Amino acid sequence: MTVSTEKTPEEGPEGKITSSSPSSIGGEHFTINEKALLRKLDRRLLPPLTILYLLSFLDRSNVGNAKLEGLTTDINMTGNQYLTGLTLYFVGYVLFEIPCNIILKRTTPRIWLPTLSLAWGVVATLLGVVQNYDGYLSSRFFLGVAESGLFPGVVFYLSMWYKRNEQHYRIALFFSAASLAGAFGGILAWGIAHMRGVGGYNGWRWIFILEGLLTVVISLFAYLWVYNYPSTAEFLSEEEREFIYLRLKNDNDSTLDEKFSWSAVRDAFKDIKPTIIKELGYSAAEAQLLSVPPYAVAFVLTIAVAVLSERTRRRAPFIMATSSLACIGYILLLTQTSAGMAYTGTILAAAGIYPSVAIVLSWPANNVSGQTKRAIANALQISIGNLGAVLGTQLYRTESSPRYYLGHGFALGYLVVNVGTVAVLLAILKRENRAKEKKREELGIEPIMGGIADSGGGFLGDRDPRWIFQT
Repeated sequence: MTVSTEKTPEEGPEGKITSSSPSSIGGEHFTINEKALLRKLDRRLLPPLTILYLLSFLDRSNVGNAKLEGLTTDINMTGNQYLTGLTLYFVGYVLFEIPCNIILKRTTPRIWLPTLSLAWGVVATLLGVVQNYDGYLSSRFFLGVAESGLFPGVVFYLSMWYKRNEQHYRIALFFSAASLAGAFGGILAWGIAHMRGVGGYNGWRWIFILEGLLTVVISLFAYLWVYNYPSTAEFLSEEEREFIYLRLKNDNDSTLDEKFSWSAVRDAFKDIKPTIIKELGYSAAEAQLLSVPPYAVAFVLTIAVAVLSERTRRRAPFIMATSSLACIGYILLLTQTSAGMAYTGTILAAAGIYPSVAIVLSWPANNVSGQTKRAIANALQISIGNLGAVLGTQLYRTESSPRYYLGHGFALGYLVVNVGTVAVLLAILKRENRAKEKKREELGIEPIMGGIADSGGGFLGDRDPRWIFQT
């Protein structure tokens, strides 16, 4: 792709023009500054999506805060029955992620994403009025079903707006809402818990009711805040729309008019490529507040690693480094008996896991081409990942507290396997890039992309020799 300005521009780490001069692409001149346009996209697209994910994570994780405030006692649950509810959430999540992304591809983001938010907001609110164990289980399952489409849907959605190397930073910003929700949720739950007795309800009920109603209200505004794709977004001028089209068509497949097809779905399947703190001896109120620092540190590190990954155009080294940091955290949790050192381990584990996951989630969006295949691959990746969450909810059983050797041991083992798997994948991607480079030399063609949108049926997706995998 050739991007130039009438003056001699300076190119930033993402390959974006840092000059304020008018831009030209492929010989067409524009009065648009590319860097300013990206900032405009970030302001319009990211805030509503990030708020929805913050609410999503808040509504799924506040069950831990509710447990501290008497959930299990009031509806006569054992600790292991409580864990079963956590498991059912992820069962619903895993089962419906792929169907949800199929629906997204066949409808529009403006309709589908706010509708999902409205649905889980209603379910989250109803959790506050459950009277028995069966109500708790069914509510958790359907909360997982309703929330399942947001994350994979947004990962695919952002891939339709940004160039490949620009996507990770935006996905990391979006994902950082999870760590922000963890920090914010502890403070919010601590405050709401003081409502115990209001309306005859215990504090845990108000946590579910107020946070669920907040989601319902925000979801209604989301029908106005969430846009579809560049070709129809109202906040873009015609010149901006054309500029986005031209800059994307030379970088990825988002400008192709690809219809949904079940063959692309099959292609995606065939492609193989706070409770712990209380147990340390703190009161419920202290535990709510002590859940804030691990998430706050994770939030800062997620953003910092995203910036470094974007600037260096590398993914695998950062995944391995942050996963190793999380390994140190779990080793501390397994070996230390003092509450202070174990709490340090909690901080390190969160600080390593969140940045690593943010990159892992954006990697397929960078490397899988074919819109339907990418939509399904994103959902499939997150579904498989959440199978681990299904297992994880059963590993932290009541009888193993406060050290949780089994759960921490499995987590440490998974992280070690993660480092090894990423190293293997890095080697495979480098090998395939070398093979593609050799093929390009034989055909006398240039790498990414030389006008994907103009290639008609000639573009082969991520199998195309012009497509370079990001490592």
